[in-house]
Amino acid sequence: MAGKAGLKAGLIGAVVMTGAVLVNHLLLTIGGNMALSLTICGVTTLLYAGIGALAGFFVAPPRTAGKGAAAGAIAGLIGGAISVTVGVILILTGVSKALDPQQMQQLAELGMNPALITLPSAVCGMGAGSGAAAAGGAILAAVRSD
Repeated sequence: MAGKAGLKAGLIGAVVMTGAVLVNHLLLTIGGNMALSLTICGVTTLLYAGIGALAGFFVAPPRTAGKGAAAGAIAGLIGGAISVTVGVILILTGVSKALDPQQMQQLAELGMNPALITLPSAVCGMGAGSGAAAAGGAILAAVRSD
């Protein structure tokens, strides 16, 4: 069953992706190194593919690429939703230095809500993560069909 496999892999993936979000925000806070932070974005895409592969592995035999992709997409959405929520909370509470207080103030003066600015990137990140996880699940299920 793809739903059960996706849920199990998604919860494991949520822990992994939340760790990646925390490392990313830590790098931004300590060093302000945006290039390293962008590199971590590439690494997170690979992590999503790994979460999808894990979901494809959890699919009960006989595995098909379709079942693996469905389980991977579910796992990517679950892992992404939880980790993105943590990331948005870190940004909006000021724990992260992704947006410094002056930038937050400038956005507020322009009438822009920082929460609304981070929302599109969060949704985009979850969509890209879910797509990478679906690809990972499909590939693993196709290769290891049992």
